[in-house]
Amino acid sequence: MLKPILLVEDNPNDLELTLIALEKSRLANEVVVVRDGAEALEYLECRGAFSQRPTGNPAVILLDLKLPKVDGLEVLRHIRFSETLKSTPVVMLTSSREEQDVVRSYQLGVNAYVVKPVDFEEFVRAISDLGVFWAVLNEPPPGSTRYIRKT
Repeated sequence: MLKPILLVEDNPNDLELTLIALEKSRLANEVVVVRDGAEALEYLECRGAFSQRPTGNPAVILLDLKLPKVDGLEVLRHIRFSETLKSTPVVMLTSSREEQDVVRSYQLGVNAYVVKPVDFEEFVRAISDLGVFWAVLNEPPPGSTRYIRKT
């Protein structure tokens, strides 16, 4: 009974590093990758290419701030105003250290704001810690939908 991790990342290098880090953490959760904010919203709302996906919210959403089509703050805003999505944990995973980005993210209800480390080992450690915390250690809200992954 594992919920997926939704990774919203448009940078191919950061995407590859994040996937490597999550793999090294040995999480059994499926990682669903989307490349822009519009695609993230389609996934979360089970629309378009994701209309047939299993229902239920991800264990955590790792959300980049600077995204094409719909930026991360707008995706976060949508999540927090949605009755079915608002309790889903969201971690802003970004390169931005700009104070206004941090402040706005927390104002919109982000659960954590993590600046991507530049050093590879630090990056792997940070992502692994995030994955383990949100996908394994964190207790989801009561009534949170889970699904059984078919093998």
